[in-house]
Amino acid sequence: MKNKTVYLLMILATFFWAGAFIAGKLGINALSPTLLTFFRMGLASLILFPVLIHKHPQTWKINSDQLKIVIATGLIGMIGYHMFFFSALKYTTASKAAMINASNPLITAFLASLFVSEKLTLKKIFFIFTALLSVIFILINGNIENLLTLTLNKGDLLMLCGTLSWAIYSVIVRKYIRQFGALKLSAYTFLSSTIMLAPFALITFVKTNAIAVGLNPYLAVIYMAIFPTVIGYLIQQYAIGQIGASKTALFINLVPIISTLLAVILLNETVHFYHLVSLIGIILSVIGFNRVKV
Repeated sequence: MKNKTVYLLMILATFFWAGAFIAGKLGINALSPTLLTFFRMGLASLILFPVLIHKHPQTWKINSDQLKIVIATGLIGMIGYHMFFFSALKYTTASKAAMINASNPLITAFLASLFVSEKLTLKKIFFIFTALLSVIFILINGNIENLLTLTLNKGDLLMLCGTLSWAIYSVIVRKYIRQFGALKLSAYTFLSSTIMLAPFALITFVKTNAIAVGLNPYLAVIYMAIFPTVIGYLIQQYAIGQIGASKTALFINLVPIISTLLAVILLNETVHFYHLVSLIGIILSVIGFNRVKV
């Protein structure tokens, strides 16, 4: 019965994460990537930091060596990823962005094999290759001529850069997660990215008169900060403790599926056959990769 509750919570978390692609698409129509990233990370920091202090009142502070690490994770994982993510949504659909992002676990695994000495078997390399082919298929819109003529969507390429940024961030996290703990590293990563972005966000806010865009873009930011960033994170950490990291990770495969459904319903996006082929290819590659025993 307890596991069923965890599974239901993880399904809820996947809806939150999927909704971030919809909210991002709505927000980018009125606010710049800089402001969206700053507000999302800033609000998440305000929520998550008190949780950190409450749960770890004696050990919530970091030292100077750890400061360098959270600056790197904030710059690469939060600023880097989100600037690419929001910029991508200017030029591509929320559904395609979610599908491209679904390849992240395999890109992370590949980078981890290079920089953290995590072992890759031939079977795992095969699934990384099939996922790569699936990503390429969606980048060329299912038409090989687009690859030969380099006719690629700018937004898709930006999302691929964002996925790479998140993969690099994930490798750094794997290396230092035991030193910090998941909650502490996340809270300080959010905070460091907020501080680094603050002056740029202020200039952008004044120059673009962002207060005049109305309430809806800010509601999108509030959603992204609270539900996928904070609540989704807390559910994920709880689930890892209850059912393990591997079972928890499998739920992430639902994100591009739910994102696509929400994009069709809420944004009137059109899904083509090549979308489905790519999505199935990426998801099966991730599942196959995770089922391979080292």
